[in-house]
Amino acid sequence: METPIQQLNLVNDDAGSTLNHDAAASEVREPKPELTKSEVLEKLQAIAESAPEEISRDEVAMLKQVFYSIRRRETEAERIAYTEAGNDPATFAATPDPTEETLKETLNIIKEKKALLAARTEAEREANLARKTALIEEITQLGNDTDNVNRNFPRFREIQQEFKNTGEVPPQNVTDIWKLYQDAVERFYDQLKVNKDLRDYDFRKNLEQKELIIDQAEKLTGETDVITAFRRLQELHDKWREIGPVAKEVREEVWGRFKDASAIINKKYQTYFEERKQAELANETAKRSIIEELNAMSTESLASHTAWENATKVILDAQVRWKKVGFASKKVNNELYDTFRAICDKFFEQKAAYFKAVKDDLDENLRKKTAICEKAEQLAESTDWRAASDALINLQKEWKTIGTVPKRFSDPIWKRFRKACDLFFDRKKNALNGARQQEQENLRAKRELTESLAAIPDGTERQEVLKAIRTAQEQWNAIGHVPFSEKDKLYDAFRAAINKLYERFDLRENRSRAANFEASVAEMAGDGNKLMRERDRLMRAFEARKSELATCENNLGFFSSKSKSGDSMLREMNRRIARLREDIASIEQKINVIDSHL
Repeated sequence: METPIQQLNLVNDDAGSTLNHDAAASEVREPKPELTKSEVLEKLQAIAESAPEEISRDEVAMLKQVFYSIRRRETEAERIAYTEAGNDPATFAATPDPTEETLKETLNIIKEKKALLAARTEAEREANLARKTALIEEITQLGNDTDNVNRNFPRFREIQQEFKNTGEVPPQNVTDIWKLYQDAVERFYDQLKVNKDLRDYDFRKNLEQKELIIDQAEKLTGETDVITAFRRLQELHDKWREIGPVAKEVREEVWGRFKDASAIINKKYQTYFEERKQAELANETAKRSIIEELNAMSTESLASHTAWENATKVILDAQVRWKKVGFASKKVNNELYDTFRAICDKFFEQKAAYFKAVKDDLDENLRKKTAICEKAEQLAESTDWRAASDALINLQKEWKTIGTVPKRFSDPIWKRFRKACDLFFDRKKNALNGARQQEQENLRAKRELTESLAAIPDGTERQEVLKAIRTAQEQWNAIGHVPFSEKDKLYDAFRAAINKLYERFDLRENRSRAANFEASVAEMAGDGNKLMRERDRLMRAFEARKSELATCENNLGFFSSKSKSGDSMLREMNRRIARLREDIASIEQKINVIDSHL
């Protein structure tokens, strides 16, 4: 059968094995992203200046984790910028952070303080172990002095109190030293030849105290907070160790009750951590699933405002789901959070870059469309209908090639451009309507002019006919444009009417002009200077006509008669070439006349 001391040791071993779980039971806190590196260093430096026993390892570890989380994000941002600048990612090296050296120095100070505290504590525990070992040896010696046991009892009680007041010993020696102490105490009591009433009183007092502890332990079995119940149980075990033995006949019963209550609490505590481990594993799986889901989402195909907003909803939904998932194990929880945070940060950085680029494009489009509006407003007042129309049509085509502008400017800039175009084309429409009416009047006038030439009677004097022809030509040129479709036909009829008059009245214009020129040269025959000046003038005109004729003949090869307008221009060019040739022949004849008088 197990002795009470052995049974107590079993529970104490159980308790020792679960004390580590108690440390793990402290909540894992997510790093506080709102802290900056400077704030982290300030907090660590304040901790480094405090007393060693006031330093919290968890707080130091949390601040260190926050610092390196920030540092990793900075390094990743620097690496992305380095790669986007066209550099080889393999050659990337992060810029040294001077604050990291400060961090390491501060952590070393804290570590040294904690090391000194640990050394001091260990030395104190070793001293306590030595003192308790000496007290146990003294109890053993008192118990072995059977002749003076009663006389030694006061010293025995002093040793018990001193043993109780002596501080902690190294954890690995707690069970052994307590067992040795209990053995020595029990041997002393077994050999104590003291007044039975005194011994029984001491046993009763110890029993009362232990029953009170048992009652408290049994109440703790109904405590819903498993962690609190376990911690209070450890306190009760500490008190149990401080109380002396009870009568032999009740020792096993009393210890059995306390052991049973302890077993229930320990079982709940163990079950709690097993369930917590399973929950943490499930939470880890859920968090990894969210990370995988976001990693599978590519931003390369996001090319519109709607696409980015839909993707943002996915990210925000993932963040909401992440917050609902509980903590994973301490070993991976911070790592998972850093990975998830990095994915979210990268997404929102890419989103900000995309919308900045879109804004730049929108602003550039607005600048281009504003420039088009300014050009259109300048053209709106033009009266060069053909050139301005072509220019505005080209501006409209250019407008269509330019993308959208910021939404608040979209309607105003379009209305501005539309207003300028409408203003010009309304003016053009009104002007062309008036022009068409004028062209019809000009058509009627030119037809009447042609008919008037055909109506000259046969007996009219030649000079009157020539005068009528010159007058008709002047009026024809003064009348202005006619409808384009009637232009060539009308001109041909007018020229035919004139040619018919030349034939009817034998009015060869060149012959008449030559006769007049010969008469003029005859009058200047006595003045050689006048004749030379006239000859020089005619030579300049002769060269000018020849140059113009060469240009026209060269340009003739560029015209096509495949269209109606092209055919009309071709006929006009041929008529112009014929006139130039007639002019050249006439001028050459005049030069010959002058040469005959020199």
